[in-house]
Amino acid sequence: MFQDFARVGRWLVQDGLVPSLGGTISCRDGDKLLITKNDAPLADLQGEELLTVPLAAAQDKTLEPRDAAVHRAIYRETGAAAVVQVFSPQTLAVSLTDNKIIPQDSEGQAVIKSAAIVRIHQPLNPEETVRLLPAFLQGSSVAAVVRGYSVFAIGSNLTEAYRHAALLERSCQILVSMRASGGNRPPAPKDKPLQSHQPRHDRRSAIPPGIGVMDRSRYKR
Repeated sequence: MFQDFARVGRWLVQDGLVPSLGGTISCRDGDKLLITKNDAPLADLQGEELLTVPLAAAQDKTLEPRDAAVHRAIYRETGAAAVVQVFSPQTLAVSLTDNKIIPQDSEGQAVIKSAAIVRIHQPLNPEETVRLLPAFLQGSSVAAVVRGYSVFAIGSNLTEAYRHAALLERSCQILVSMRASGGNRPPAPKDKPLQSHQPRHDRRSAIPPGIGVMDRSRYKR
């Protein structure tokens, strides 16, 4: 089991989904929960950085990671067997402007479908997150975003949960690139104001069409 945590933790850091110290990985093991410590170096996990906590509410919450209550609520209210909590930069950027993340790439549409953006007044206070987040990870939903704070992706195992977080980040990278380029269509060019010294080829003549210019040379003596 530890090897799975170490492998997925290394992938998350390599993909830029978490900083060197940050993010949380967990999986369900019967009536217990295996979860990484606060600010564990996920790219170089050691055995002592993996904790076992009860799936039921802990008596002393000071002895467990700060987001353990959120992970515990997800397991209680969904069919997830593994959870990764990451800070994917492009996904968090999109969460600040959109109400829901809808991938435009084919793989994102097939696997992620859509990801809810949950607005929490105090994201660092887990109580509101515990109450609201699990409802957005029901049915076919495999990921949800706490606006501007973090991404929670679930799966039947750690590798699948990682895959869902990575696919969502890739879909958001594509969304950001599309918007930066103006979508599928280049923006319409804007007409520049005519300067007084610039010739205007489409300027209409004061002489009506069909009437030539009179030759006045013969009147000059």
